[in-house]
Amino acid sequence: MSVGPWEILLVVFVVLLLFGATKLPELARSVGRSARIFKSEVNEMQNDGKQQGAGAATATTDAPQQNEQPREITQGPANQAQQSVEQGFWNQPQNQQQPNQPGTNPNA
Repeated sequence: MSVGPWEILLVVFVVLLLFGATKLPELARSVGRSARIFKSEVNEMQNDGKQQGAGAATATTDAPQQNEQPREITQGPANQAQQSVEQGFWNQPQNQQQPNQPGTNPNA
């Protein structure tokens, strides 16, 4: 059972009905980009496997020579910005914790 010209024409007609003629070029572009990205990722994985096999032999000979010092972990700019925002929030009078008045129950 082979696909004839009428079946192909029917499939094209259904696709046009579903997606519309204006969206088909965008859809084709998107499929092409996805295929290109997929090909590049597959090639990269194959190259990584080759480099990893070659790199494993050199890594075993280089390992005793490496004397890396442990790095000190510092706060990044995002953490510093977060802390400064929090400090600014608590420095405002309306956000500061009020002392308990004698004779009042704070949990009530």
